[in-house]
Amino acid sequence: MREYLLLLPILFIFHDMEEIVGFGSFFRKNPWLFDRFPKVLNAYRNISTAGFAAAVYEEFIPIFGISLLAYYFPCDVLFALWYGVFLSIAAHFLIHIGQTVYIRKYIPSFITSLICLPVSVVVLIKSGQFISFDVLSVVLMVAGIVLMMINLKIAHWVMRVLNKKNG
Repeated sequence: MREYLLLLPILFIFHDMEEIVGFGSFFRKNPWLFDRFPKVLNAYRNISTAGFAAAVYEEFIPIFGISLLAYYFPCDVLFALWYGVFLSIAAHFLIHIGQTVYIRKYIPSFITSLICLPVSVVVLIKSGQFISFDVLSVVLMVAGIVLMMINLKIAHWVMRVLNKKNG
């Protein structure tokens, strides 16, 4: 199991580098997206690269932290929590692929999502062999997913705060 644990932060940062580099200019070149999808994209209005990078860094902290804890203190509890976080990141890749297909336009995150999703599926299948899918483990996996959803809200808050300071 330990051989898979650090792949989570590696895949995350590989993917999010494409987002950091590309999203600012992508939204400036495609302002029609804000009118078409206001509820989804209002968080990205007037996005700055610094604000977005800070949000990515904030998201990275629990991903790296849980991965390191599970690596250095291997136990079923941390493995299950890590697995839930990894499931949420894999879903994140799938969402980006779906977004690109839906709007029929390249979105900065598409290429690395195409690369990372199959790798994630393989890692989830292989690491799943080491996890007991009992009630506690499933609850911890769901907790990992919920943690990432809450963390995404915090990351958006960080991004808004920095965008206001820099705007």
